[in-house]
Amino acid sequence: MAKRCEQVSGDLRRRIRAGEFLPGDRLPAETTLVTEYEVGLVTVREALAALRTEGLIEERHGRGTFVRGRRRRAERSNLRHQWEKDRARAGPGERRSTGATEEDTGLTTDQLAFQAEYERIEAPEELAAALGLEPGDAVLKRTYRTRSVDEDDSLKVARSYIPYEIAEQNPDLLDAGQEPWPGGTMNQLFTVGIEIDRVEEVVTARSPTPEESEELGLTPGAAIMDVRKTLYDIDGRIVEVADVVLPGDRYAVKCVTTLERW
Repeated sequence: MAKRCEQVSGDLRRRIRAGEFLPGDRLPAETTLVTEYEVGLVTVREALAALRTEGLIEERHGRGTFVRGRRRRAERSNLRHQWEKDRARAGPGERRSTGATEEDTGLTTDQLAFQAEYERIEAPEELAAALGLEPGDAVLKRTYRTRSVDEDDSLKVARSYIPYEIAEQNPDLLDAGQEPWPGGTMNQLFTVGIEIDRVEEVVTARSPTPEESEELGLTPGAAIMDVRKTLYDIDGRIVEVADVVLPGDRYAVKCVTTLERW
């Protein structure tokens, strides 16, 4: 049966790559494939499962199995932070022209869909420690979801935490309707007199939750990358902590280190 499964999956793979089935097309029903390939239902299901693992097809509940479109790859470089700081004091026209996600993905602003949710929370113990606050202190939590306009899956999900006493110095920083903010967080902080001195990022990998797998459109078995980003101002104060969730099957993290010359 294993050999027949490989034959079925191999032929379907060939037909997809040859363009017989295009991205978004629904594959024939399992019963049709059973008849076409003269195999059992178990063999067809195992062949389809192999193609789902490869990311070639996806199952849509109640609708069938569809050819998966090629998803745009993205690269997150640590050089983005200096780029963001350089633009923090730029005029609004320059800041509106592009953003960090555009730099990561190569997409234009018009090709991205952005969603922001704001809420005032009391910092739990772990978050308070990360921000240098006391548990229960007020924090502005911002949740950002970004996707390509021609995809349903999120490119990334970011949760940002800023001490409320900082954010409330500019009422616009409390308004999710101001998003997407030209120039991002560094410009937002600049509006309340804060200059960022350094950015620390810690990247870890883990298995996704079922909800994350669905939202990010992960292929079976794919991991996600958690990026914990911490911003420090020129006085050494922590002014933002952000947790960014990146799909491991489409994101690469690029670190560039310039070494001091002898």
